Amino acid sequence: MQDIADEIARILDASVTLEDRSFNLLAYGAQSGDIDTVRQESILRRRATDEVRAHFEAYGIATATGPVRIPGLPGMLGRVCVPLRHAGVTYGYLWLLDSGALTDERLASVAPLVERAAAQLAHEARGRQARLRDFFSADPGIRAAAGVEAEGPVTAIAVRTTSSRAAALWSLPRGVLAEPAADEALLAVLAPAPQAGEAARRLHDMYGTAAGVGGPRDDPQEAWESWREALVALKVAEHVERHAPVASWADLGVYRLLARLSHRELAELAAESAALSAGELAETVEDYLDHGGHVQETAEHLGIHRQTLYYRLGKAERLTGFDLDDGESRLLLHLSLKAAALVGGHRGA
Repeated sequence: MQDIADEIARILDASVTLEDRSFNLLAYGAQSGDIDTVRQESILRRRATDEVRAHFEAYGIATATGPVRIPGLPGMLGRVCVPLRHAGVTYGYLWLLDSGALTDERLASVAPLVERAAAQLAHEARGRQARLRDFFSADPGIRAAAGVEAEGPVTAIAVRTTSSRAAALWSLPRGVLAEPAADEALLAVLAPAPQAGEAARRLHDMYGTAAGVGGPRDDPQEAWESWREALVALKVAEHVERHAPVASWADLGVYRLLARLSHRELAELAAESAALSAGELAETVEDYLDHGGHVQETAEHLGIHRQTLYYRLGKAERLTGFDLDDGESRLLLHLSLKAAALVGGHRGA
């Protein structure tokens, strides 16, 4: 990357910096002409500030397919940003201080070097991502060999992907790593804990599918536990409407346990309430149990008269053989209804 920066600086006789898509400095050429504080601080600090990043991204550089000219401001010289794109993905940026001599023809003369830099960044990004699935292994030896570097606290995210949509993973918050999991229909993601919620929402928007967020871990070496939680949360997000489309491990309640059961075990448990089917009667009983057996609260929540609720509960007892005044019977029926949601399609609770 340094050789590329030096060669571009020589050809264009311009001040050059190369940065990754998170605005971390990768290489820079010798200074040519005036320098401004933005370039100076970028070199000294090895990355641009959040304010500078926001200013430049407002010009659409993340999605641009060609050079973007950014006018100067007091204390900041005008510059040209050339996105480093490979296979339709932006992996970084070439920055050139613009003295007015950087014509389109001159910029075109360094296109092969720009393509080379983009390909190199893409190769390195794939190499980093390819190790993420090993980083989520329960085997400490495999995790150590993965070579993933992260600072805690971190959170794992599991996302259901779809071949019908391409995801702009480059637009994820800074520090987020993502790659296809062993199951290619899944995307495995490792995010700094404070950015996990935003990353999950963006990924849902990208794919239009469900996502599960694991619990945070202060030690990145424990991220594999968060990954397993994320898989459980994803399963719940795909089956339980109240937790869709992005489910968090912290909010799953009893589904933390139920979603870990095998399909056979869930089906056996769900069979306890099969007589209620999946219609109005099942929803009424589940809502009643969700409200701790409080008749008035349940009736108000469902928008029905108390006598209607009593009638439905009595019918449910006759169909299932459960006594709703018995604690263990109520617990079993409640769990059965929750399990039915995981076996079948979306249900409200």
